[in-house]
Amino acid sequence: MRRRLVPAALLLPFALLLTACGGSSSARTGTDGTGSVTLDVGDQKGGSEAILRAAGELKDLHYKIRWSTFTSGPPLLEAVNARAVDIGGVGNTPPVFAAGAGSKITVVAAWHGTSRGDAVLVPNGSKLTRPQQLKGRSVAVAQGSSAHYQLVASLKAAGLTLSDVKVRYLQPADALAAFTSGKVDAWAVWDPYTSQILQARQGRVLTTGDGITNGLTFQVAAPAALKDPKKAAAVKDYLARLRRATSWVHDHQEEWAKVWAKDTGLPYEVALASVKRTNASRVPVAVDSALVASEQQIADTFSELDLIPGKVDFADFVDRRYNGGLPPSTTPAKE
Repeated sequence: MRRRLVPAALLLPFALLLTACGGSSSARTGTDGTGSVTLDVGDQKGGSEAILRAAGELKDLHYKIRWSTFTSGPPLLEAVNARAVDIGGVGNTPPVFAAGAGSKITVVAAWHGTSRGDAVLVPNGSKLTRPQQLKGRSVAVAQGSSAHYQLVASLKAAGLTLSDVKVRYLQPADALAAFTSGKVDAWAVWDPYTSQILQARQGRVLTTGDGITNGLTFQVAAPAALKDPKKAAAVKDYLARLRRATSWVHDHQEEWAKVWAKDTGLPYEVALASVKRTNASRVPVAVDSALVASEQQIADTFSELDLIPGKVDFADFVDRRYNGGLPPSTTPAKE
């Protein structure tokens, strides 16, 4: 017999772990290493620390790591801006909003993956079959999230704008409740929520961000940390380990899904579906001009919508020193 999935509502405490929703930090943990340098790293549940540990990349550290766990990207970047965290991982949209707020942040590394897990979902019984039919309908989305931009881009591709739909700005916990109770017509969200809904057979995909959004994720550092030679060297080593670990995920999908499920409480089936759909596709890429141009497009879009005050020059928020021999940011994601 197949193991029955946990009802979606029960997954809420564990699904609040991905980039781009609201929240705050939790207790700190540490990873032992040698030397006098301590790198403060912002993480999310089942994120960088778990991947590095599973891939065996936390061995023989010549510095210490102090982990701070956040529920999402925006509060993590607030901590980077406040110099409470030296570096941390986020999606493609939170840095744009942080830059718009004048935060002291610097994008130092990037990964390119698919956007198939970024989806606009509708309930199984919905009559909607095309994105164009969203006009006049209610759509839940987390403001300032990667899903927020994916919704804007998907509507544009369908000949619509945000003003054509009734946007309900809801964080994932509230959005999931609204979606499953029929209080909204659609939900713009990311993995593992997408996999959670599909695996629980509570909805279907109306459209995805594949081919519409850039599929980028970032490591973002505090400028002050980058000015410290010892911490800058630790950042370089940390990024090299993280690149190897994320590449390891592609060839160890089931193994990583088991670790991820254990760390987050997600059912294994949901974790594995999310890994196959989204996580295993990521390729380390350079922070280059094409990346800056792609993020600038996101910034300009939100500026035009008056959701970001004024003009943002995203080129002012990147540092290319850690590119090495990495391929261009436009390198296709792994299959």
